[in-house]
Amino acid sequence: MSSSYGDLSQMSMLDMFRMEAESQTQTLTAGLLALERDPDAVDQTEACMRAAHSLKGAARIVGLSAGASVAHAMEDCFVAVQHGRIKLRQRQTDLLLQGVDLLLRIAKTPEAESARWDAEGKEEIDAFLAVLAAMVENRDDSGEAVGETTAGPVKGRAGSPQPFAAAENAPSAGSEAIDRVLRVTPEHLNRLLGLAGESLVESRWLSPFGASLLRLKRMHSEAGRMLDVLRDALSGQTLSERTQSALTESQRRLMECQQFLLQRLVELEMYDCNSVDLSHRLYEAALACRMRPFADGAQAWPRMVRDLGRSLGKKVQLKISGETTQVDRDILQKLDAPLGHLLRNAVDHGIESADERRAAGKPEEGIVRLEARHNSGLLQILVSDDGRGVNLESLRATIVQRGLTNAETAAQLSEAELLKFLFLPGFTMREAVTEISGRGVGLDVVHEMVKQVRGAVRVSSEPGKGTSFQMQLPLTLSVLRTMLVNIGGEPYAFPLAHLERTLEIPRDRIELLEGRQYFQLDGRQIGLATAPQILEVDEPELSGDISVIVVRRDDDIYGLVVDLFLGERELVVQPLDARLGKIKNITAGALTENGLPVLIVDVEDMILTLEKLVSVGDLSKVRGEASAGKTRHRKRVLVVDDSLTVRELERKLLGNQGYDVEIAVDGMDGWNAVRTSQFDLVVTDVDMPRMDGIELVTLIKGNTNLKSLPVMVVSYKDREEDRERGLSAGADYYLTKGSFHDETLLQAVVDLIGEADA
Repeated sequence: MSSSYGDLSQMSMLDMFRMEAESQTQTLTAGLLALERDPDAVDQTEACMRAAHSLKGAARIVGLSAGASVAHAMEDCFVAVQHGRIKLRQRQTDLLLQGVDLLLRIAKTPEAESARWDAEGKEEIDAFLAVLAAMVENRDDSGEAVGETTAGPVKGRAGSPQPFAAAENAPSAGSEAIDRVLRVTPEHLNRLLGLAGESLVESRWLSPFGASLLRLKRMHSEAGRMLDVLRDALSGQTLSERTQSALTESQRRLMECQQFLLQRLVELEMYDCNSVDLSHRLYEAALACRMRPFADGAQAWPRMVRDLGRSLGKKVQLKISGETTQVDRDILQKLDAPLGHLLRNAVDHGIESADERRAAGKPEEGIVRLEARHNSGLLQILVSDDGRGVNLESLRATIVQRGLTNAETAAQLSEAELLKFLFLPGFTMREAVTEISGRGVGLDVVHEMVKQVRGAVRVSSEPGKGTSFQMQLPLTLSVLRTMLVNIGGEPYAFPLAHLERTLEIPRDRIELLEGRQYFQLDGRQIGLATAPQILEVDEPELSGDISVIVVRRDDDIYGLVVDLFLGERELVVQPLDARLGKIKNITAGALTENGLPVLIVDVEDMILTLEKLVSVGDLSKVRGEASAGKTRHRKRVLVVDDSLTVRELERKLLGNQGYDVEIAVDGMDGWNAVRTSQFDLVVTDVDMPRMDGIELVTLIKGNTNLKSLPVMVVSYKDREEDRERGLSAGADYYLTKGSFHDETLLQAVVDLIGEADA
């Protein structure tokens, strides 16, 4: 692009060298890894030689003699490989990859410090060049004697064959990369895409407007027919000439209006088509500016997998497919850390040693696959390996050992439920911490990133055959593909990444099992809940078939009853004001084509809310039981405690007495709950992460709308100063966990808010 050269003219020569170095070292790395697997790959040898030759010339131009020396020595090695004097084994590949790293370090050195390589770095450069020279001079094709020398002058340079003449003028891969560069700030690009998205949404306004004009045309036709009826009715009567003329003129004008309206409708329809087409092309062009091939973010992984495998004594190869798949720049950047964790886990936890693989009848070399593809308007990223898979019994034992559940419950967990524990913060199956793994942060990072971009991640494993992680992500963070539904008379948008299906089911398909409602779908029982109850909006009276939207989180699938399907929509995502904090069950907002606001549902949060309702047995029913349940109002209590045991104890005590109990895992979770729902009482612990109980009490009592809400503190701290601190913050009751009995807690609740039934 000619415009890119004008912009590049403002860059220093060293900056341009760095750009070329990044491109050429990627070519070198890819070529060396390919040659390690197939030493006779002539095309890869030529590509590496040309890359080294281009780097040598570029380094000389910018005055980096150290870089020129290293690149020239590597070029000599590739020429020797090309002429058959040496063959690349693992040791030689390791050495040349060290040269690639050295070239990158030289290129990335700040301009003011570049002379350091001619002074302080001379010893390191000379040592590396000496080892390369020894490798070039070696006449043994096995090359096993190569790589032992660590110092000494470079010899035999004059006797090294020069690359063929075509290499001198061969276009470098870096020149193509530079030619594609256009420096645009991310803010400008985001603004352009936002405007294009808004244009796409606005263009849809014409379609309903045209429909309204069609209704007007039908009204004109109806008026014409009424005029004809009137004329027929008066045909037998004597009319004045003036009346007759008025009727004729009225009919003529109606015909003219109808013809004029018809012409305008045709023009409007053409304009609508052109406008939508233009908006789509504008949006796609703006989106293309943000999109990058998946290969741009995957170039470092083959080297990382190879080096990690060698450090662990394993033979591993990374196979990447879908390199040309277009990925949003921001999503590609966010994928860096999660993919690193998944690939390291695959090599470290999944792939077996060569002896294990031979004993299992597998090839010695393990395969890790990284795939990217577009599917149903979403980006799918798959990381899989052909290793040992997850040992479910070992995982079950680890869950119990770490106190996450008891042995009886763990024994009943399904495979999907067990695999969910892998994503918990701090969870690891390793007993010892190594440089590679054991701290339990990898899969937590994956889950958090996927949640941030409103995507989904699933894991599956087959013992002895491997493990697979599949991420479903939006194509772009700016525009989201959603299913729009009506809930409680308001529109809500569900991201398609979390949707399994939408369907209409007859009421007689709803079954009742152990107090919960289900329906059969593809041979599976799907739990049923009402979306209005989860979003805490009014439930309308529904008749006829039930509209159900089937949502998924990992392997949990639920059916949510909604009022009405409004259709699939592409929405321009509008982040909510940060001052609102985390809004329960909602992740963002948007505007529909007619300008009405719509909330985008946080499906994971909604499923958590649903599971809380299931745990306390308070799901309303879709059929007659639902209306009957509304006649009895129970007082609501929020229990805030970071201890699972204490939460469950208090929940059961209060629930058995008829109170409607909701739980929160810490003070921050509790604060979000009291701001978004109505409660009659808050029961809170003191020592909790993120926000302690005293802070929670202070916030509640300092809020104009919440200060009348009774708060009970239940804490292990039984000193008088602790009690005074809680009461001074505004708590209405202070109870110590070490001394209270069931009746004590229940009586305190009754004293504060009365019996459970309102």
